[in-house]
Amino acid sequence: MHKMAGEADKAKRAGLEEFLHADPCQCDHVALFRRLQVLTLDYRLNDPYTSLGWFSPGQVFVLDEYCARYGVRGCQRHVFYMEDLLNAADKGFMIDPTLIHYSFAFCASHVHGNRPDGIGTVLYDERVRFEDVKRRLKELLMRQITEFRYYFPFGRPEGALKGTLSLLERVLMKDIVTPVDADEVRKVVRSCLEEAARLNYSRIADFSNIEEIVQSDVPTEKKLESIVHLAEMCIEVLQQNEEHHSEAFAWFSDLLVEHAEIFWAKFAVDMLTVLENQPPDVWDSFPLFQLLNDYLRSDANLRSGKFHQQLRDIFAPQVVRYVDLMESSIAQSIHKGFEKERWTLKGAGCSSSEDLLWKLEALQSFISDLHWPDPVFAEHLDNRLKLMAADMLEAAGKRTVSAFETIMKRTSKSTDFLLPVEVCVMLNTCVSLKASVFKLCTMGAGENMHEYHTKTDEFLEGIQSRITGGIITRFGEVLEGLLVRLARYDETAMFSSILSIAKPTDEIGKEYIEFCSSNLEQIRHHIYDELLVLSLFDSWYSRQIRLIHDWLVKDRAQASLHAYQVTCLGFIVKKVHGDFELQGVTHDVLDTRQYQSLISRIQTEEATQSIKIGEATSSPKPGPKSLLGSMAGSFSSLSNGKLATSGLSSITSSFSNFLPKSSN
Repeated sequence: MHKMAGEADKAKRAGLEEFLHADPCQCDHVALFRRLQVLTLDYRLNDPYTSLGWFSPGQVFVLDEYCARYGVRGCQRHVFYMEDLLNAADKGFMIDPTLIHYSFAFCASHVHGNRPDGIGTVLYDERVRFEDVKRRLKELLMRQITEFRYYFPFGRPEGALKGTLSLLERVLMKDIVTPVDADEVRKVVRSCLEEAARLNYSRIADFSNIEEIVQSDVPTEKKLESIVHLAEMCIEVLQQNEEHHSEAFAWFSDLLVEHAEIFWAKFAVDMLTVLENQPPDVWDSFPLFQLLNDYLRSDANLRSGKFHQQLRDIFAPQVVRYVDLMESSIAQSIHKGFEKERWTLKGAGCSSSEDLLWKLEALQSFISDLHWPDPVFAEHLDNRLKLMAADMLEAAGKRTVSAFETIMKRTSKSTDFLLPVEVCVMLNTCVSLKASVFKLCTMGAGENMHEYHTKTDEFLEGIQSRITGGIITRFGEVLEGLLVRLARYDETAMFSSILSIAKPTDEIGKEYIEFCSSNLEQIRHHIYDELLVLSLFDSWYSRQIRLIHDWLVKDRAQASLHAYQVTCLGFIVKKVHGDFELQGVTHDVLDTRQYQSLISRIQTEEATQSIKIGEATSSPKPGPKSLLGSMAGSFSSLSNGKLATSGLSSITSSFSNFLPKSSN
């Protein structure tokens, strides 16, 4: 009894005694149920584990039991539930659109008289509340779609945005049976996405503080950095939209594209403000173009869109101006660089050629990396750059051959000649320029893609042939000078008898072979193109054999050679053949008919000289008197010839010029 009294006192203090003794028929169960449902929902929403507005099974059982016992209408229950959910959503709680969809569908079917159980009665209060809920729900859904990035971050909860769009279509229906017009739904979604674009950009712009930076007095470089950073954030936002929300907007993909265009249009205003403040002929804004263009051209929906075209129109004049200035700068560098060029090896050529190739390649790479969106203008740029490269390479080739001719005029034509290192560098420069023609002068596509490449390649090939031809000509002039010296030993020559007295050795041949060896080593050491070196050796060898063959076989076909001539020529021909064979000259070039004819003639002359030497050793030696007599005869023949008799001293002084040089 004492325990029961205690419980009664406790109930009395809690205020439950009044409810226990109250008559259920006299209570407003609708108001009580709504109070119960509100408190239950508040408790559920404050649960540490998110519920998105769904009741637990136990809570649903209690609410169902209350409605069944005290006659709370189902339509009233769901209308109250929707009002409570909308109130919670206004407070910032995340409510599952599916839950609202279920409750709204139940109320709509009841209000419009299409319930599955056939009950079609509806109270006036229920209809009024339903219309108010419908209005509030439409506003909530439009707000959620407008702020879809914040209500459904990264597409979470999964399927929530798609359910929201589906519920919006259901809310826009006039009744539960008649479907809403698709254009009306698109109109509402379009207005939401247009506002979403403005809202999203304004929040990003506020976060980056771009407006304050643009209007401040900070340096233009700082402003440009800020707009580039803002562009990066804008790209990231749109990429997130595409990744996480595009599936939900699958039926409104074109509206999502319009949303992106409006978003970029807002960005374009700030971008233009920054670019207009940039000083002229400053190219720091190109990274901004590359960043935006690379993103836009990778997006099939935004490629060639309004903002993409606007971006192209803004930067096209800057690209043209940049190419103009670079063309002028490269032309000046060619003029000044080759004028002061010392022709020392740098890279694959000289310093001026390497600088030229680097600038041309850098310019073409820069323009190529822009990935210009307009194909017509892109083709025009490519054509202009290839033509520019062709002109610059030809100008460099002309400067090179001009410098070659200047250097060769200062060199000697004797066996002391050594091919200057500068000439080797010039040949390397030609090879380097020629090797870059295909890369720098070939257009990307089209029937005439090789037009500049072929023309420039032929021009530089001619320059290279001109230089190698000049080198071979100089080598030939050295050999021709040597053959002139050997021609003084001809039997028909004026001083052949006097020159024979000295009994010379083959020092002329040794001089020439030393000249050949030095130049072979110079070419091999300083010219790096193996094919060019072999071609040069082939031409040089063929020129030597042809000159010696013409001198010996053609001009002296019926004349016998002096022993000194035979010795020198035999040594030269055999040594040249061996040295050039070691340098890689093929036997097709070495063993030509001219060489075979030449070596045959030399062998014949050597045999003849051997016979003469044998006869001379077997016959008695002439005495001093006969030797003096022969000398006197020679002098008398000189005095009776074309030369005037001016004394023995003048004659002997003339002889000294024809005597062979003594080897040191």
